[in-house]
Amino acid sequence: MSLVNLAHVCSHLQNASKARLGLTSVPSTNLHLNLLLAMQQAGFLSSVTRGGLTPPPLENLSGYVPEPVTQENISTRRLWLGMKYWNNEPVLKEMSLVSKPTKRIWMGSEGISKVVRGSPAMGVSGLTRPGECMFVSTDRGILEARECAERKVGGMLLCRVI
Repeated sequence: MSLVNLAHVCSHLQNASKARLGLTSVPSTNLHLNLLLAMQQAGFLSSVTRGGLTPPPLENLSGYVPEPVTQENISTRRLWLGMKYWNNEPVLKEMSLVSKPTKRIWMGSEGISKVVRGSPAMGVSGLTRPGECMFVSTDRGILEARECAERKVGGMLLCRVI
């Protein structure tokens, strides 16, 4: 799991939302795919589609079938993301890493519960803003912090999205 690449994705999505882009792409990895699908489920993205170097057609984004992955084209695979806006404002305003490449932060279910309730735990400030989410890499996949607290599972804190 490369947190350096995840840091690039965080800054790219933040810049894309500030530039009011409708569609943007990031490199395709399993970590990126699972995180972006969790973000789509949380309501920060409108669509997540696998594709190549050229963007998929906007009119048929949900039914788009990309070309199959082969050894020749695996390095050019991209995840195409539909950005979401509400009342002419970006839904995704800020996105930042919690765990850094040099300091990964692992937290148990009790610590995650404290963070969800708004209290700081292990140097991580609580979720205090409306709509703020934190994503956690667990043995059950990438989950939102509230879901981790509900299921009583811990893991590595990935990123915070506002």
